[in-house]
Amino acid sequence: MAKADKSATMSRLHSAARLSRTALAARLLSQGFYAGQDQIMLALDQQDGQTPGQLATRLGVRPPTITKTINRLQVQGFLEKRASDSDARQAHIFLTEAGRETIRGIEKSVRKTEKQAFRGLDKKDQKALSKLLSRIEANLNGGAVAEVDEDLELED
Repeated sequence: MAKADKSATMSRLHSAARLSRTALAARLLSQGFYAGQDQIMLALDQQDGQTPGQLATRLGVRPPTITKTINRLQVQGFLEKRASDSDARQAHIFLTEAGRETIRGIEKSVRKTEKQAFRGLDKKDQKALSKLLSRIEANLNGGAVAEVDEDLELED
């Protein structure tokens, strides 16, 4: 691939990522969430009671970033911190009832954004794109390609 083609492809990759984040952020903002807050909420929906360090590792961000976002979500009434039973210095983060009630809305926003992004791509196209993106991620991480689940439920 020529250098100009690679540059154009990378530019499109950056643009698609930015546009998908912008589209999702707009949907989430209407529910009172800012960028990144949804990821913490969804991670806690999958496994409630994680520590800020566990959340940071899981989401691939720095602990200070997680702490700021957790504090904002706590002020909004979506999360609560509880001291660990075994180590009072360690906090665990839990969804509140209000937080649990917002999960379906977050998931709906994610699905709508996915549907918008993948419009016009059939299952085969989506699977191929997923494999290509896995390869790019692996190249940038310096690691092996994660296997793409052959039984993925992809929407047309």
